[in-house]
Amino acid sequence: MTAPKRVPLSVLDLATVREGHTSADALRGTLEIAAAADQLGFSRFWVAEHHNMPAVASTSPPVLIGAVAAHTRDIRVGSGGVMLPNHMPFVVAEQFALLEALYPGRVDLGIGRAPGTDQATAAALRGVSPYLTVEQFPDHLKTLLGLLGDERVPTDRLSATPAAESFPEVWILGSSTYGAQIAAALGLPFCFAYHFSATSDVDGALRLYRDGYQPSPRFPLPWVMVSASVLAAETTEEAHYLAGPSRVMALSLRTGRLGPMVSPETAAQRQLSDMDRAVLESLPGTQFAGTADEVVAALTDLADRTGADELILAGAVFDPATRIDSLARIAKAWTR
Repeated sequence: MTAPKRVPLSVLDLATVREGHTSADALRGTLEIAAAADQLGFSRFWVAEHHNMPAVASTSPPVLIGAVAAHTRDIRVGSGGVMLPNHMPFVVAEQFALLEALYPGRVDLGIGRAPGTDQATAAALRGVSPYLTVEQFPDHLKTLLGLLGDERVPTDRLSATPAAESFPEVWILGSSTYGAQIAAALGLPFCFAYHFSATSDVDGALRLYRDGYQPSPRFPLPWVMVSASVLAAETTEEAHYLAGPSRVMALSLRTGRLGPMVSPETAAQRQLSDMDRAVLESLPGTQFAGTADEVVAALTDLADRTGADELILAGAVFDPATRIDSLARIAKAWTR
């Protein structure tokens, strides 16, 4: 029997704020999860950018990445991702060039196009600047690449830091064909946000990416990472119980009833309407919940189906200890 393909596994975290706790508690939990992921041998630890969300403390990826890097040793650290329309390219370039100077060879800059928030909050972030718009994303992305040492893009004598010795690894993030085509045209690795929706056209997007890939000096070949939301526990029943808060969070995002993450006990008591169940069919909160063997089987199938070179594991849970236990179970089963 041929052994299953075991691609590298990474971790995506939101610094989830839970009921009865603070943002400071959430950030301490993220550092604990990152340290565990490092010790367990995961390849990357990425943090997201979201704004004005009661359940998410990860609002400034470069600040949080610096803290994560300081609390870990070997794992790569990065953004999943920085939402470029919210920021001027030169600011992002300086932030990540500085991180790379502090932690050379360990920094990833994942770039996204979505605002990471609602339109009113996005407007507050961008102010009256005519330069921060989604329409300018391709131009701003090229400028950012040039500032981070991409010799294909002139930068009018600007540089992100004086005398850079190395540069962060730049990724494009997306959940549609748009991001796939941008990544292919610029010769950059691509991370598909499959955890956003189980019904997304991941296969079509990755086909467009690979078929249209234009080799670049740093990335001569296409490279794909696919995300999935997972939770492993001792039993299937326990995993589904612990995944309850993620289902409530998914419904809250879709219905605008935002709040801190509820406990598994509170989630279990929630009565779901027919509309709630319909929403959860396409956005389950946690896609793969079960024993470690069940989760690994699902991840193996996802990697085989998509041809992913890496997988990154999302997973919103109430207690950081639950997340650490889940990652430990998956890491052990993945190497068997």
